Amino acid sequence: MSQPNPRPEPFQVSERAARRIRTILEREGLGEGHLRVGVSGGGCSGFKYEFALGTNGEPDDIVIQKQDAKVVIDGMSLLYLIGSELDFVEDLNGSYFQVRNPNATSSCGCGTSFAM
Repeated sequence: MSQPNPRPEPFQVSERAARRIRTILEREGLGEGHLRVGVSGGGCSGFKYEFALGTNGEPDDIVIQKQDAKVVIDGMSLLYLIGSELDFVEDLNGSYFQVRNPNATSSCGCGTSFAM
């Protein structure tokens, strides 16, 4: 009897993003902390991504662990982020977290807001 395929994570975190999260948490003295990723109304395209450091979770939080980094997403935001990946980018525009969201139909030039 074959084993069923493992269920994919609802949200992926790249190795670059995980390394950067650990670096930030250590620098801020939040060794057991996490990066919270959320979605709220607003921005120039309708929805915007929000990032915050924290140490406390909520009952409906989804926790994604990658290496030694923890990303936390509330249940409502996860509805907009299913299948997405968090990456950390360093390019001529600077360094920043980027969400690659297959559900977004468009996004703004800065990449912090999107439409569905």
